[in-house]
Amino acid sequence: MPEATGPAAGPPAGPTGPTAYGPTAHGPTASWRVRLPHTTAAVPIARALIRTALTDLDPATGGHPDSDTAELLTAELVANAVEHTAGLGPIELVVELLATPGGCQIEVHDSEPARAGELVCPEPGEVDPWQEHGRGLLLIRALSSDCGHRPTAQGKAVWFTLPGIPAQRPRSEQ
Repeated sequence: MPEATGPAAGPPAGPTGPTAYGPTAHGPTASWRVRLPHTTAAVPIARALIRTALTDLDPATGGHPDSDTAELLTAELVANAVEHTAGLGPIELVVELLATPGGCQIEVHDSEPARAGELVCPEPGEVDPWQEHGRGLLLIRALSSDCGHRPTAQGKAVWFTLPGIPAQRPRSEQ
């Protein structure tokens, strides 16, 4: 079962799940930090959390990231954390909704201090089309507006950012 936690300086998470925090001057308008099990069950849980977080946003405010892309890239990061780390601790999923012009940044934290694979597009011909693996970081690099990794006190965080999509005007206004 995922365990919701708040940011280190923020209030604890509510009993029903992640807690959203109010906007700050330059920071996120809301953020969630959720501990996931270090098992393959973390992947569908993370997808569902992202889908719920992004679907529950008010569509009239605009600036929301594409939820399908966010789900796909989150699943790739969580799957990488499960497959390529020792499993000495939980995986943490951090979601931040960004202020104007909108969008989100999603991070996956794990306890492995080793660097993540290079977040660069491989040269043509480097990826064997018949292999099952080897495309996750390529997808993240190609579909996100920015991505990277950084060391943390407990290991590392691998992250990506998606831009906000402007709200669509109703047909009657067009």
